[in-house]
Amino acid sequence: MTRTAVKICGITRSEDGLAAAHAGAHAIGLVFHPRSPRFVVAAQARALADALPPFVTVVGLFVDPDPAVVRATLQQVPLQLLQFHGDESPELCASFGLPFIKAVRVAPGVDLLQCARRFAAAKGLLLDACVEGAHGGTGQAFEWGLIPSGLPLPVVLAGGLTPENVGQAIRTVRPWAVDVSSGVEREKGIKDAARIAAFIRGARDADV
Repeated sequence: MTRTAVKICGITRSEDGLAAAHAGAHAIGLVFHPRSPRFVVAAQARALADALPPFVTVVGLFVDPDPAVVRATLQQVPLQLLQFHGDESPELCASFGLPFIKAVRVAPGVDLLQCARRFAAAKGLLLDACVEGAHGGTGQAFEWGLIPSGLPLPVVLAGGLTPENVGQAIRTVRPWAVDVSSGVEREKGIKDAARIAAFIRGARDADV
């Protein structure tokens, strides 16, 4: 059985990044969307990335960015994977010379197979809840039954995941990875090390 990867997103403090790494997270997410309460500037992001041990992927999250902003960020922060949460085109996502994943807000009527075909160059589709005016980090789940079988890209499951439901989510969806932000927080942008550890334990138990 494939071990489900875990990404802890919205890291704003080095102690939270280290807590995620020490608990066994495969990746951390840094948010470069200025309207997010988890927004980090490039210098802060560089310090967060530099504090991590090896073999933890650093993911940069953008929402409909100015390409110049992404390029400037990449000059300062050692990102290894890009994550796009807006209405970006496949061409823009692929234009920065790094692998990327594309977020899709899932709702009835959203054709995920078509999304996967359109973003065929992506490393995966991140499936999140569709909340008006929000681009992730809402703490709300979506109906997992809306995910069709046979998607041609790896699924990164997000949206309302917590230590309490991540096991059920993995057993139901069998995603390549799970992504959590608000579900392991004390407050927006401030993670809880115990909840991070519990979330990763829940993911590991579901893999058995």
